[in-house]
Amino acid sequence: MAELQTQLLVLGGGPGGYPAAFEAADHGMQVTLVDEGVRPGGVCLNRGCIPSKALLHVAKLINESHESSAIGVTFTPPKIDLAKLREWKNTAVVGKLAGGVAELCRLRGVKLIGARGTFLDANTIELKYPDGKTDTLKFEKAIIATGSSPAIPPAFQVGDPRVMDSTGALELADIPGSLLVVGGGYIGLEMGSFYAALGSKVTMVEWTKELLPGADRDLVRPLQKRLETQFAAIHLNTKVESLSAAKGGITAKLTGEGVAPQQTFDRVLISIGRRPNSTGFGLEATGVAVDEKGFIKVDRQLKTNVNHLYAIGDVAGEPMLAHKATREAKVAVEVILGGPAEFDNIAIPAVVFTDPEIAWCGLTEPEAIAQNREVKVVKFSWAASGRAITLARSEGLTKLIVDPKTERILGVGIVGVGAGEMIAEATLAVETAAVARDLAETIHAHPTLSETIMEAAESVYGQATHSYRPKRG
Repeated sequence: MAELQTQLLVLGGGPGGYPAAFEAADHGMQVTLVDEGVRPGGVCLNRGCIPSKALLHVAKLINESHESSAIGVTFTPPKIDLAKLREWKNTAVVGKLAGGVAELCRLRGVKLIGARGTFLDANTIELKYPDGKTDTLKFEKAIIATGSSPAIPPAFQVGDPRVMDSTGALELADIPGSLLVVGGGYIGLEMGSFYAALGSKVTMVEWTKELLPGADRDLVRPLQKRLETQFAAIHLNTKVESLSAAKGGITAKLTGEGVAPQQTFDRVLISIGRRPNSTGFGLEATGVAVDEKGFIKVDRQLKTNVNHLYAIGDVAGEPMLAHKATREAKVAVEVILGGPAEFDNIAIPAVVFTDPEIAWCGLTEPEAIAQNREVKVVKFSWAASGRAITLARSEGLTKLIVDPKTERILGVGIVGVGAGEMIAEATLAVETAAVARDLAETIHAHPTLSETIMEAAESVYGQATHSYRPKRG
């Protein structure tokens, strides 16, 4: 056993951990990045954001091949080579990006250690390697970026691989004839969409009254309408009481109005949320405090209650988003270097990569209503967008939430093709306190979907060019 030393330990190599390591190394710190994964990149790169988006690209291709007959182009039914698809996802996508992270570690002088780290005290961590050997590592400061894991209630832990979490669903063991998706959040919607495109009969069960609970209904409505044509069934206000495994499939007991109480499926995907990874690596030995949900408590500088220990990303609180973790990484390192930084971003974009995509940032209309806050809401339908019509996808909507007195952009919501790419402009507008006129008077290229942001902004103080509302009175 060797005793190693480093100036900065970063525990966890995901979208919070490795950017933190890079930022610190770029400023001259001696950095050791510890991650127990086979490859760096964390859940996002290896078992989450990246592979799921690769599969959703495949789903989009399949759906477009089916729908193109409406505009005079007919394809033969696609043939799915699952082994080749799996290899492409694992090697050409995930492997390439993970290899890039490892190479960037080398180029920056970050010491990357593939081992499980367990804190022995607030300045020492034990490293356990895959071969069972161990070392200890002494550090001056540490950033904890251990991420999160799928939450699986005991009632669903039946010990059968046909009951999957998001990681299992991404492994592409087969194309199930029938798939039950438990949970109508973004993970369930994305993975359900993918398997439906491959030919699975997808049944979605959500225990609340709506898909994407808490999201703006104006944004969810076009997506739900489309999914109702792709999924076998969507059951809202419905609960999965239990699961049981048998040779013929996984049987689910359901309670909900108009729902058959017992149904059997080839596979089940549990997508009801995630929990922070704050246990199992000796955090208690450091004295770091966690809250009742298991999140590490941090202040606006990402400091824990132990002065030289920091936490970022999913383990440090919601929203559990990769890009939030990356921004927190930069803030934490700046603080460690002696800067005055704080995490004070007011616009954290969220994207659901379904088809159509949904994206939003800043204040939403439901939040404004809950806060009893006076706002002006303007909407621009993509039925009036030239670009949307050329794509044969005019179901979209762009929505602005504006302060009625100052015309400041408080929030933006978009549903439609490419909404995830469009939300960046909106996020910049909210973050920089732009007013509607800033967006309306910025020249947007034509024909593009981004023009819908400009036209929505025009509606704040007048008429949008391609939309007309009769004057009242």
